[in-house]
Amino acid sequence: MEEALAPRRELSPRLRQLGRFRRRLLGRPLAVVGLVLVGLFVLVAILAPWISPYSPDATHYGALLQPPLSRGFMLGTDELGRDELTRILWGSRVSLEAGVFSTLLAVAVGLPVGLASGYYRGWVDPVVMRLTDLVLAFPYIIVAVGLAAILGASLRNVVIALAIAQIPAYVRIARGEALAVREEDYVAAAAVVGASDWAILRRHLLPNVFSPILVQATATIPAAILGEALLSFLGLGVQPPTPSWGTMLSDAQSYLQQAPYLALLPGIAIFLATLAFNLLGDGIRDLLDPKGFAR
Repeated sequence: MEEALAPRRELSPRLRQLGRFRRRLLGRPLAVVGLVLVGLFVLVAILAPWISPYSPDATHYGALLQPPLSRGFMLGTDELGRDELTRILWGSRVSLEAGVFSTLLAVAVGLPVGLASGYYRGWVDPVVMRLTDLVLAFPYIIVAVGLAAILGASLRNVVIALAIAQIPAYVRIARGEALAVREEDYVAAAAVVGASDWAILRRHLLPNVFSPILVQATATIPAAILGEALLSFLGLGVQPPTPSWGTMLSDAQSYLQQAPYLALLPGIAIFLATLAFNLLGDGIRDLLDPKGFAR
């Protein structure tokens, strides 16, 4: 009886916030689908060496251009007798590495540059913004193709080229947030009590820019995956025999009528990967919306 009459223990604010976050996530089925698909792609990329039925370079000259569901080859083989399922699994590693690492590199450069530009203003701001406008004057993929052609064909250079093409977007987002937050009273109060610029940037500006940067990252990762596929398709990305969805599409051009599955399968993989990140990005944007999160 005493236990029944005892006051119920209140949850901490952090636990209540996590509970609201979970309920809002489960209330968005498409976001959950995106999260599950992204998790599957990450697992496939990590476990590709162990779950692939063959080596990605293994050739079976007695089984050239075998259709899907052939004996021993679930998704068929290509013109050299290489297992399509194996190459798609290994190709996910290249696509995710290009998408994630190029985005992380772009954030690592664009975020501090944008914060410094918006917070310090002076001569720094116009110089940074003119350079940003210069890059934005060219379409994203044109910048990536041009840089990849200059740097040379390799996964590392693809990551660098895609990152440079993404940096202006993060500079603009960080600068906009810094311009808004630097005018707040708590920032002025922190400066009055003697807080250093580094402390103000780290404690006040950086937390405010985290949400829009995270949403932007989920939008640029699928764009980077498409960019890597295009560069590899053009011969400016990952070079054979390393499996890549883009090179698989390029190799399939000569066999579209004879073996259309060679183009269809990597195309579906690219579609699902970009769709997964886009769905996850839309869900994160809704979840981080302050108006909805306050409910």
